[in-house]
Amino acid sequence: MVRKEEIIEKYMKKLQLETNNNPVLKSRVYSRDYLEFKKQYLPKTHSWYEKLCKKVEKLNIAPDKKTREKLEKDISLAHLDVTPEGVYSAAVVYPLIIVFIFYLISSFIFMNFTSFIIPFLVIYAVLVNVMLKIPSHFASSLRLKASNQMVQCIFYIVSYMRHTSNLELAIEFASDRIDPPLALDLKKVLWDVESGKYESIKESLDEYLETWRETNIEFVESFHLIEGSLYEPTEDRRISMLEKALRVILEETYEKMLHYAHSLKGPINMLYMLGIILPILSLVILPLVGSMMTNESLTPGRLSFSIFLLYNIILPLIVYTQGREILSKRPTGYGDTDISESNPELQKLKYINILGFKINPLYISMFIVVLGLIIGFIPVFIQLFVTPQNIDAIHQSLDISLLPNSDFRLFGYKLSGTDDKKIIVGPYGILSTILSIIMVLMIGLGIGFYYNFKYKKLYKIRENAKKLEDEFSSALFQLGNRLGDGIPAELAFEKAAKTVEGTVSGDFFTAVALNIRRLGMNVKDAIFDIKRGALSFFPSPLIESAMRVLIESIKKGPLIASQALINISEYIREIHRVNERLRDLLADIISDMKQQISILAPAIAGIVVGITAMIMTILTELSRLFKGFSGGGFENAVGAGGVDPGTLQLITTLFGDGVPTYYFQIIVGLYIVEITIILSIILNGIENGSDSLYEKYLIGKNLLTSTTLYVIISLATTILFSFIAASIIPKAV
Repeated sequence: MVRKEEIIEKYMKKLQLETNNNPVLKSRVYSRDYLEFKKQYLPKTHSWYEKLCKKVEKLNIAPDKKTREKLEKDISLAHLDVTPEGVYSAAVVYPLIIVFIFYLISSFIFMNFTSFIIPFLVIYAVLVNVMLKIPSHFASSLRLKASNQMVQCIFYIVSYMRHTSNLELAIEFASDRIDPPLALDLKKVLWDVESGKYESIKESLDEYLETWRETNIEFVESFHLIEGSLYEPTEDRRISMLEKALRVILEETYEKMLHYAHSLKGPINMLYMLGIILPILSLVILPLVGSMMTNESLTPGRLSFSIFLLYNIILPLIVYTQGREILSKRPTGYGDTDISESNPELQKLKYINILGFKINPLYISMFIVVLGLIIGFIPVFIQLFVTPQNIDAIHQSLDISLLPNSDFRLFGYKLSGTDDKKIIVGPYGILSTILSIIMVLMIGLGIGFYYNFKYKKLYKIRENAKKLEDEFSSALFQLGNRLGDGIPAELAFEKAAKTVEGTVSGDFFTAVALNIRRLGMNVKDAIFDIKRGALSFFPSPLIESAMRVLIESIKKGPLIASQALINISEYIREIHRVNERLRDLLADIISDMKQQISILAPAIAGIVVGITAMIMTILTELSRLFKGFSGGGFENAVGAGGVDPGTLQLITTLFGDGVPTYYFQIIVGLYIVEITIILSIILNGIENGSDSLYEKYLIGKNLLTSTTLYVIISLATTILFSFIAASIIPKAV
């Protein structure tokens, strides 16, 4: 007789064999809904990065053990479908390809294959480090965005569980109210139970909460209190436990933000010094140093290109990395979203209406930028046709001198090098510098125009909705009282609208009441209808969630709905109070950053460009005069004693061909544009956490302001200082 254990063992082996041979079961199995949700809501950058990593994954370049553990953690948190080998291979291969291409281009342009080896090795090392941190960057961005949704998540779950003590339904309710990535995590918690990975919602939730224990312990504690409320024997103790869960995350958020604000001053000051003060002020001595460094092999063009690599590629990457490091330590906060993502009807506000045609601001922005590039590169285009043989004809017909007895010209092309090998260098003229300033202006305004016009209307609508949120607590209390009187919800909105008439809340309640009375809608459609619902005119996740709770609780009667709304009004008031305290903590730092972005950085850079133009004019004139004195002319200028020929040669060598103000201004101007964008991102991250709409609006607003101020100051100082220097030097020598 066959024993029971032998039968079980036989079929277990058969089942294991079938499982191991099944390619579907051997791979990572996800719910189809989860995959579709992940595809829809995760940032599009994830998909292209995943494709890049998969293309080189076969190289199987393995990281060390410590790096692998870090990558695996970041990949899991960022929901990336890649392996550590793919990430490491991409970090080694793609920077090598990029650097090699740019090295070949720059070497063929300047006909020098050795001068750029060291700079490009430095760039390669920086790019490798940046590529290795991309998973960490994705994980940090999602963590920051998710942490901004945690207070709202607890708020929604507590609000729902006050009237329905069911954790699964409460998590589902919260996942539908908040945005990704936290919504993605909550749905994954539910799907893991549905797919049988975990036996209960508590087991799945506890496993997920462990990923936040190190960074957001208050979120974990609040969820454990919510779980504990399920086991309370009385209703009063259950409600008390839920209220404590919300109070815990609010109080600990405030304490952590207090410590964060106190520790923020040092890193921000370091960021100012690293990103603004030292880079810009060090440029003051660059013209003099550049004049001494240039020679036959290191021409002004090659030196300018090296400075461009340092100031417009390496330094912005360092500043941005430092800024992301500051933001990664930001505790749980309150974040907002792009309201057009949740309401497709608002997408049309991203377009410009011209004579009835909807035009994407991107096209206008690209036209402005391209036109600026064409204008700015006019001196370079002309220089292509200037040769040592026709430079005198160019000077007479086109590149004329602006002052008598001076070589102060419009474009300022010069002959340089030995008698055997003459080359054209420049442009050093005032008109070339002005054209480069116009180019920077149009680049900054073009980018700023795109962000400002695309998101300005959406931002104003959301600000109007925020006004509603500020006063919505009292309005909800009024609505709750009307429901508590036994009045049906259809009539309660109309009566509450009369009570708070003249406010934004009154307008919201009036819109609901009109939809019910005139259009015959039910309460749900009157609030949530995509085209005519009141929320389409007041897009606010907080208000939407309060109304969702109302719809759910009203099914159990007006008294339950009344109590739910009154409790929600208390929660909103408490959240608003803590949020205002957090803003007070960061007020000084935010104010300083706004001044740095909009005033100090562009003003300092504009003055530096003007000083540089003056120094370059002086050096150019002195170089011309000293070269003219060589060969006997110097004795007639300074007296019969003359000067030792070696000393004269040394002086002539010191005043060589420096970096043209034309290139110098482009480098500084583009750096101001880049640093404005980077500091705007950091400012928004510190103030609001992850708020994509305000971040884009802030970039556009700051670019328009800072670029305009920089251009005005640099243009005025450049023209003034250059004319003063050019008019004085010939008379003094």
